[in-house]
Amino acid sequence: MKHFWYKNAIIYSLDVETFMDSDGDGIGDFAGLTNRLDYLSGLGITCLWLLPFYPSPNRDNGYDVMDYYSVDPRLGTLGDFVEFMHEAKERGIRVIIDLVVNHTSDQHPWFQAARSDKNSKYRDYYVWSENPPEKPQAELIFPGEQDSIWEYDEQAGAYYLHNFYKEQPDLNISNPAVREEIWKIMGFWLELGVSGFRIDAAPYLIEPYGIDNPDMKQLCSFLPQMREFVAERRGDAILLAEANVAPDKIPVYFGNGDRMQMLFSFLLNQHLFLGLARKEAASISEGLKLLPEIPHTGEWLNFIRHHDELTLDQLSEDERKEIFAAFAPEENMQIYGRGIRRRLPPMLGGDPRYVKLVYSLLLSLPGTPLLRYGDEIGMGDDLSLEGRTSVRTVMQWSGEKNGGFSTAPQEALAQPIISKGEYGYERVNVIDQQRDPNSLLNWMERLIRTRKQYPEFGKGKWRILETDHSSVFAHCCEWENRAIIALHNLADQACTVTIKSNDCKMKHPIEVLADHEYEPLDGDLNSIQLEAYGYRWFRVSSVG
Repeated sequence: MKHFWYKNAIIYSLDVETFMDSDGDGIGDFAGLTNRLDYLSGLGITCLWLLPFYPSPNRDNGYDVMDYYSVDPRLGTLGDFVEFMHEAKERGIRVIIDLVVNHTSDQHPWFQAARSDKNSKYRDYYVWSENPPEKPQAELIFPGEQDSIWEYDEQAGAYYLHNFYKEQPDLNISNPAVREEIWKIMGFWLELGVSGFRIDAAPYLIEPYGIDNPDMKQLCSFLPQMREFVAERRGDAILLAEANVAPDKIPVYFGNGDRMQMLFSFLLNQHLFLGLARKEAASISEGLKLLPEIPHTGEWLNFIRHHDELTLDQLSEDERKEIFAAFAPEENMQIYGRGIRRRLPPMLGGDPRYVKLVYSLLLSLPGTPLLRYGDEIGMGDDLSLEGRTSVRTVMQWSGEKNGGFSTAPQEALAQPIISKGEYGYERVNVIDQQRDPNSLLNWMERLIRTRKQYPEFGKGKWRILETDHSSVFAHCCEWENRAIIALHNLADQACTVTIKSNDCKMKHPIEVLADHEYEPLDGDLNSIQLEAYGYRWFRVSSVG
């Protein structure tokens, strides 16, 4: 069904300012992104998730919004955005954008009016207190960078709530006038053709963090009202929530199919890395089993890395230490005491077999896969940069100056480019990999093409298959009398594996993807060979 398009989508996340600069000022822009749509179409991308592109002081990578109805002038104009949307539609690429409504910038006109006049209607757009609690009522999001969720404003003569940076005052979502503003914002961008919204900091929209005597009825009704509004304006638009919460909290976001359509699968992501660190499939299986049943309209968004840290906060302290030891052993590689600020290839020692194994896992896990710009060429990180900026370097298009991203002087770039070491742009770039039939980029194109042919992964019912090797994760996805099986060897040793599951009566396996040529199976799923970090996908004709 058209309305379930997201279940077989390939979503690609990018920040306009770091993707492609068209006018030589060092800042990526919508004209540059538009010029790269043919590349994204050729890669097989069906949906783009754009990070915030609104006018902003950029205290928090654009998540501090000054104007919800415009484009940051550095990135272009609304006209450029509309032209981009037209060209994306021509190529069958949908677009979802960030909806950042937990907070605004302190430079937003609403906040400026609120702080300057106690009687302004905008005063109640934010959360104020004359005597805030001394101890935070919520855990600090950026430990070491903030020491309180309350900031005193001399002009207002009161403290305002900010769960994020002090430059980002929280909106009062329980105020009906604020909710009306949010519907207008959503309606504006839906009219310009977007296919939905990634809801930033979703838990802070419905949980009364720091709010005294909140209107819980208003907070609880917010997500269903949001879904109802979107459905009325555009029936096939989706809501994707960023909600890194415990399993028992997840149903709040899906409801009975009347709230979000998609959630980031933070739990599975963290257990995936635990499994990679241990080289054991059990951790991945546990991560899948922790996920609650969701409505048939719902879907998980699976990811390896995104623009923030790789957070491990849902794991125990000992489990975090295991992952740190394997993938971020130096303190400079870690952040906030709970996460990792590296891209995947450096974490895996640059081993191409290991990198491909992980992306094969990503695209075969139950749900919809998310790739981040540069994943397809194996971009690295720059740990000399501050905080999360280490994984936000500009896209590497060629071996030319600034990696072909911009003709500006290097010091004028929106973010630095990686110019040295094995991940420097002269060694890792799109043009060189397009010419190399054995490159990661060409492999990724084939992986995406194969994944799109098997919607069972996104739409089907999944089950974990027991094997006789602890390092092999095997699972099956079934949909409309079709089934596909994927096996992944997390170990650095080759093995021969047999599927032991008693309910596995699958015949005539046909291999559709593998890390290299294997001997064909003799009609059953016994004695399946897997190389170190090997993977194999099989289509099977009978399930029972």
